[in-house]
Amino acid sequence: MAYKRRWITMAQADFSTSRPDSVGDILDRANAGHRLSEADAIALIECSDADLPRLMATAAAMRDAAKGRDVTYSPKVFLPVTNLCRDRCTYCTFRKDPGDPGAWTMSLDEVAEWSRRGRDLGCIEALMCLGDKPEVAFKEYRVTLKELGVASTIEYVARACEAALAQGLLPHTNAGIMSCDEMAMLRPLNASMGLMLESVSPRLRQRGGVHQWAPDKDPAVRLRMLDEAGQLRIPFTTGILIGIGDTPAERAQSLIAIRASHERYGHIQEVIIQNFRAKPGIGMEDAPEPGALEMARAIATARLVLGSAMNVQAPPNLSPHEIELFLNAGINDWGGISPLSRDYVNPEAPWPHLARLSERCARAGFHLIQRLAIYPEYINDEWVDPAIRPAIDRLRARVGAEV
Repeated sequence: MAYKRRWITMAQADFSTSRPDSVGDILDRANAGHRLSEADAIALIECSDADLPRLMATAAAMRDAAKGRDVTYSPKVFLPVTNLCRDRCTYCTFRKDPGDPGAWTMSLDEVAEWSRRGRDLGCIEALMCLGDKPEVAFKEYRVTLKELGVASTIEYVARACEAALAQGLLPHTNAGIMSCDEMAMLRPLNASMGLMLESVSPRLRQRGGVHQWAPDKDPAVRLRMLDEAGQLRIPFTTGILIGIGDTPAERAQSLIAIRASHERYGHIQEVIIQNFRAKPGIGMEDAPEPGALEMARAIATARLVLGSAMNVQAPPNLSPHEIELFLNAGINDWGGISPLSRDYVNPEAPWPHLARLSERCARAGFHLIQRLAIYPEYINDEWVDPAIRPAIDRLRARVGAEV
C-alpha cells in the first residue's frame, strides 16, 4: 500500500504544481537537457499529428548523441519453462490450467537440449519465461514440483538456469512477481532479469478490466519488485504494454514511474515499448490494436522521458511494417530474436529474418549488431555476481560485430 499511496501523491503533486507547455516549448527544454515532468510527458504522448515529426526528430537526435547509429538485438532461445499461471489476463494466450490442451512444464533435459541447439545456431541468451506463481493456484502443479524435487517454481527456474549455463548460454529470467529472496537466489545464475510494469493504471484491476483476475498485475506490487531489484543490484528490463485499455496519459505516467525507480537505483538497463496484439480465443480478440503512430508517440516520449543513456526497445515481430518508423522514433534495440524457438507469448508473430532486418536497418542508416543479455555498461563488479562473471566474459568477444 505504501507504493500505491506514494504513486498517488507523486501524481497529485505533479499536476498541482505544473501544467504542460506547448509541445514546441517542451522539446526546446528537452534539447537543453532539462528533466521532463509528468505533465510534459503527457503533452508529448498526446501530441497532434502535426507535432509528431518534431517529437520523433528530437527523440532520434537524443538517441544518436548517446548511442550513435548502432541498433542491437540479443540472439536468444525462448524457454517457456511452464505456461501454467495463476493470473488470468484477458489478452493472454500463453497461460494454461493443468490439463488444458497445450499445458506444459519443461523438463530439465528439454531445457538443456533447447539450449544446446540454440548455442549451435549462434544464440547467446536463454530467456526463461513462465507463468506467475502456478503453485499458489494449482494443487496438481504442487505435486509436479514435488516430483521434480523442488519446493517452488523459482527453485525449478534456478535449476533451468544452471542447465542453460552448462550449455554456454546466459540466462535472463522473466518469471513474474518474485520476492527479494527469490531474486537473490537467481542473481548468481542470471546475467539480468526482467518484469514488464505494463501499466501503473489501477483501473485495469477493476471489474471488467484486463487485470481484474490477475493479482500479480497490481501496479503497486510490480513497482515494489522493480525497486527491490534495484536494491539487489540486478540489471533489469521492464516496459509498458500499450493498447490494453490504458490511456496515453497513463502510458506517460508509467514511463515516469519507471524513471523514478531508475533514478533511485540505476538498475533499469532497458525499457520495452510493446503493443497489444489481438488473437483468436482471448477476451480482447476483437479489441483494436494500437496504431503505428500511437507506438511512435510512446517510443519517442519514452526516449525523451528516460534520457539518451537508456536502451529503448520495441519488438520487431509485433510491428514488422514499422521498422523504419520505430528507428526514427528513437529506439536503439530490437530485443531478443530467436533462430530456434517461436515467441510463445505472441505465437502468431514470427521473428524477423536477420538478414532482411539488417538490410532494412542499413537502408535507414543503422548498423544491426548483437549484444548480450546484459548491456556493456552493467558488466562490472557492482552489477554482476562473481559466479556468473566468467560466463559473461567468455561471450563478450562474440558480440559487437555487425550482422
